[in-house]
Formats: sequence, structure tokens, C-alpha cells
Amino acid sequence: MTGKTPLLSAALAIFGVAFLLLLPLGILWPSGWAWHQGSPLASDYYPMIIAFYSTLGIFMIRAAKDPAANASLIWFVVWSSVAHSLVMAWESFRTPMMMGHLVGDVPVLLIVAAVLGTLMSRATPRVSAST
Repeated sequence: MTGKTPLLSAALAIFGVAFLLLLPLGILWPSGWAWHQGSPLASDYYPMIIAFYSTLGIFMIRAAKDPAANASLIWFVVWSSVAHSLVMAWESFRTPMMMGHLVGDVPVLLIVAAVLGTLMSRATPRVSAST
């Protein structure tokens, strides 16, 4: 990565904060953000998801200060978001009462992956085939 990457830094900070908001989103709109009936706080797995994404969100905010030094973390966010959203989309179709996720967390993770992947690709220098 060369030069300044203000858009990448901003995207990392914004998405990092969004990852920190998963608990309130799950409480306010459980059909789009939680994968069970009832309160997200009554789930066995939701606290684990919150712990993971909150930690990832904090590291994304930290990475916004120097994206070049955190390229592996950023690519992890990109590809794990794609993988996670594909699994969630499959599960939404498999379990019809979970279709709300197709307008909740599934597209959000694909947007995170697309934006960060595009900005990372633009920030990464191309290596010439003749070198």
C-alpha cells in the first residue's frame, strides 16, 4: 500500500463501530440480526458472536490509523465476511423463518467485504510481470 488511504481508514472506522453495535441491533431488530426466537440475550451463541465481532470491531478501528500495517487483518475481515454471509444466506433459505437476514446481516457483511476489498485493491501497488 502506498500513500494515504483516507477512504480505507474511514471505512475501517465506520465498519468497526458498526460491529460494536451488533448487540443493540440484535435487540431492536432480532429477525435481521439474531438467529433464534426471542431475545438475543437468551441465546447460547449470541454472546459469542458479540464477543467476536466487538473484538474485531475494536481492531478495525485501530487498523484505521495505519491500514498498510494491518493488511492481513483487513483481508481477514473481507474474506470472513464473504464466508459468513454465504453461510447465513444458505441458512436463511434452509429455514424460512430466518428470511429476514437476507435484508439484515447478510447484505451488510457483503457490503463490508465489497467496500474494504475494493479499497484494499486500490491501495495495494501492482507488481509488474516484467520485474
